[in-house]
Amino acid sequence: MARVHALEVLLRPAVELYTVAACVLCSVLCLAAPWSLALPPSLGLGAASVLLVLAGCRLHEAIIVLRYRRNIRRLPRYVMTSRAVPVSQHRLFVGRGFRWDQRHTHRLLQTYRPEYRRYIEPSGLYQRIRSLEHRLEFASSPLNGLARITQWDHALNPVRPLPPVGGLPRLHGVEPHESDVTLPLGERVGHVLVMGTTRVGKTRLAELLLTQDIRRQRSGEHEPVIVFDPKGDADLLTRLYVEAKRAGREGELYVFHLGWPELSCRYNAIGRFGRISEVATRVAGQLSAEGDSAAFKEFAWRFVNIIARALVELGQRPDYALIQQHVINIDALFLEYARHYFSRVDPKAWEIIVAIEGKLNDKTIPRHMLGRERRVVAIEQYLSQSRLYDPVLDGLRSAVRYDRTYFDKIVASLLPLLEKLTTGKIAQLLAPQYSDLNDPRPIFDWMQAIRQRAIVYVGLDALSDAEVASAVGNSMFADLVSVAGSLYKFGIDDGLPGGGRAAKIPINVHADEFAELMGNEFIPLLNKGGGAGLQITAYTQTLSDIEARIGNRAKAGQVIGNFNALIMLRVRETATAELLTQQLPKVDIYSTSLASGATDSSDPHGDTAFVSSTHDQIEMTSVPLIEPAHVVALPKGQAFALIEGGTLWKVRIPLPAPNPDEVMPKDLQTLASHMRQRYADPHEWWEGQPAAQDRPLPHDLRGLAERDSGSSPETST
Repeated sequence: MARVHALEVLLRPAVELYTVAACVLCSVLCLAAPWSLALPPSLGLGAASVLLVLAGCRLHEAIIVLRYRRNIRRLPRYVMTSRAVPVSQHRLFVGRGFRWDQRHTHRLLQTYRPEYRRYIEPSGLYQRIRSLEHRLEFASSPLNGLARITQWDHALNPVRPLPPVGGLPRLHGVEPHESDVTLPLGERVGHVLVMGTTRVGKTRLAELLLTQDIRRQRSGEHEPVIVFDPKGDADLLTRLYVEAKRAGREGELYVFHLGWPELSCRYNAIGRFGRISEVATRVAGQLSAEGDSAAFKEFAWRFVNIIARALVELGQRPDYALIQQHVINIDALFLEYARHYFSRVDPKAWEIIVAIEGKLNDKTIPRHMLGRERRVVAIEQYLSQSRLYDPVLDGLRSAVRYDRTYFDKIVASLLPLLEKLTTGKIAQLLAPQYSDLNDPRPIFDWMQAIRQRAIVYVGLDALSDAEVASAVGNSMFADLVSVAGSLYKFGIDDGLPGGGRAAKIPINVHADEFAELMGNEFIPLLNKGGGAGLQITAYTQTLSDIEARIGNRAKAGQVIGNFNALIMLRVRETATAELLTQQLPKVDIYSTSLASGATDSSDPHGDTAFVSSTHDQIEMTSVPLIEPAHVVALPKGQAFALIEGGTLWKVRIPLPAPNPDEVMPKDLQTLASHMRQRYADPHEWWEGQPAAQDRPLPHDLRGLAERDSGSSPETST
C-alpha cells in the first residue's frame, strides 16, 4: 500500500479491491474445481486459504482508503448524552480527536490540489438534487414531498444533505482513527482559554466541562463550581441543575440573576473581608485610573475607606447602599459615630457641644463649613479644642471639613458606579437585609460557597443592561480575588473551630463571554489565583474583545499569557487565529512534480532522432503546521486544542442528545423558559436566533415568586 512509501496518497481509487476480487474468484476456483489449475483437492484447499488471507489483507487496506475518502466529505455523527460523559478524577474529557502532526498537514495540503477535486467536492448527483430541492420548495403537492424524501437524514439516503455545520470536513477527516482527547487535571490550575465566534459551540463545550466538574469527586467530596454567564443562557442553567441533581447536589445550587431578582439569591460583594481596606479597594478599583482620573480614584478610595471603617466600628456590615447613602450625606455618619464615640470616651462632651451649637450663626460658621449642619460644625470645633484622638473620627472630620461644593466634585466619579449597583430591585440583591426573616431568598458569599462545595450560577443580564452587568461582574471578581488571597494565606478552614490549614481544594470558575466582565480585577485572579486553587476556564470570541475591554494592548497580552491551555473553535479574526498558529512549528512535507524533456540527436546518420524522458520528482517543502485559514474554516463543534505544553490536538465536541430524566423544578423551568424567550436560544448552536430585549418579570413568574413554592430556597432560587 502507498502508506509504506515516503509519499502517502490516500485520495485515489481503492485499487486494492481488484486484488480482493481476483483472490476471491481464484479461491472459489481452487475449492470448486482444483483440477482446472492442475491441483489436487488437498492443495486446492491450502491455496484457497492463502488467497483468502491475502484478500483479507488487501480488503483492510481498501477499507482504509474508502473510509478516508468518506470522512473527507462527511464525518460520522458524534452524539453523546450527558449521562454518558466520562468523569475522571485525573483527566478532563474534551471530545474525540487526534494529535495533529506532519502527516496531517501533508494530507490536508493534498486536498487542495486540482487532481483530487473529485474526492473532495460533492458529486454531480448531489449538486443536482440540491438544485432540484430549491426549485421544488414552492411547488404544490405532491411534488414538494419529493424534496422531503431527498432531505431524509439517514445513511440509506445516498444523497442526504450535509449537516448544517459549515466549514471543511477535511480538517478532521485527514485522520480516520480518533481517540478521546483529555486534559490532565493538574494542568487546569494554569487556566484554560476557549475562543470561538458566535454560535460555533462554546456553550456546548462549557456544558461538557461543567458536567464533569459538577459530578467529579475527590476523596469523597465534590468541588466548588462557579459560573459567570453575562447574557443568560437557559440551557446552561438547565444543565447545571440537571447535573447537580444527578450528583445529589441540588441543595447546593445557588442562582443569582439580575434579570429575575424575585427568584434570585442575594449577595453582598463587600460584606466579607479580611482587612477593612479591602472594601475601598473593591469599590474604587472599578474607577478609571488613566490621566487626571487617577487623583479622583485615590480620593474615592480614601473616602470609601473612611466610611467602611466607621460602619464597622458602629457594628454595621458595609454594603453598596450604605456606602452610597453616606457618600451623598457624610454628615449623618459623622454625627452617628461621634455620638457612639463620645458615649464611650467622654460622656460630658455633649454638654459642651450643645453650648457651642447654640452660639453658632452664619457669621461664626467658617466659610468652608457653610451648608453643614450646625451640630456637625459644633463637634468639629470641639474636637479642634480638645486633645481627643480617634483615627476613624479624625477621618470623618477631615471629610466634613471639605467645602461641600468641592466635595461633591471630587466624589462625582464614584456616584455613577454606586448608582449602577443600587438602582431598583438590584439593590435588594447587592445590599441584602440580613435581619429580614420574611425574605426567603438565601444570602451567599464566596467563602461560604467554597466551603460548602456549592454550585453558583451568576446570570448578569448583560443583554438588557451591559453597564450594570459589568459593574456587578467586576465587583464579584474583586471579591473573589480577596477570597483567593485569604485561601492562599490561611486555607479554607481558617476561623472555624478546630480548623487548621487544610489542603487546597480545586475551585472551578467558568466565565462565559468573560471579555464583557473583565476589568483590572480579573488580571490578579488569573496570575495569582492558581495558588489558592482557582481553575479558570474563560470563553470569549476574539482577541480584540479583550484588548477593547482592557483598553491596553500590554494588559491584553498579560491576560492571554496567563492561560496555559488554548482551545480555539472557528474564529473570524485573523489575529485571533494567529494566536494559535504562531505558536506552532514548521514541518517538512513531500510533494511531487512532473518533469519531462526531449533532446534531438546531433548525428544525422544515426538510428536515433531524439531522446525523451518523463519522470515524477519528489521534493521536500517547509510549511506551517496549520494556517490561520484552517482555523477560520473549522466546522461548528470542532476545535484545535493546544494543551500539555504546546501539543496540538484536533478535537470534535459531541452533539447533545436529550435525556428522558432531565426534569427541573417548576420555578426553574419557568425561569429557563422565559430566558429562552428573552435571550438567544443556544439549544442548537448551529442555528443562530436573534436575541430579544428583556422586560419586567412576567405575571406567572411574579406570582410564582410570591407563592414561594414548596422547593427549598437553594433549589428554588
